[in-house]
Amino acid sequence: MSATHTGVPSLLAHELPRPVPADELAVCPVGDVFRRVGDKWSMLLVILLGRRPHRYNELHRAVGGISQRMLTRTLRGLEADGLVRREVRPTVPPGVEYSLTPLGHTLLQPLSALADWAVCHEAEISEARARHGGA
Repeated sequence: MSATHTGVPSLLAHELPRPVPADELAVCPVGDVFRRVGDKWSMLLVILLGRRPHRYNELHRAVGGISQRMLTRTLRGLEADGLVRREVRPTVPPGVEYSLTPLGHTLLQPLSALADWAVCHEAEISEARARHGGA
């Protein structure tokens, strides 16, 4: 019976070796995706692009504090992962527009679930942090 039918979350249904080998951890597809969407900027860019396509400068203005270099690196990483599409428009000067790919759109639901969980448990997390010295 699959984990989805037993009430056990799929993350818990999979048995991990003990100890988890470092080389396995390095190539784990779950960890790889978590590193991508868990960085400082990727999730925000996916959310913005989930609403509508944006030009580069629109994204730069929409994300306070991101440097052009970091925006470019993050967009390239999301593009390399197949989550974002970069389209060059034949204008003078050439216009570049970014949008989510169909694969990128499938990420919106799990990101929304995580965001909903974070908002729902914000007070509990803040209280726990305060008890542990604000870490």
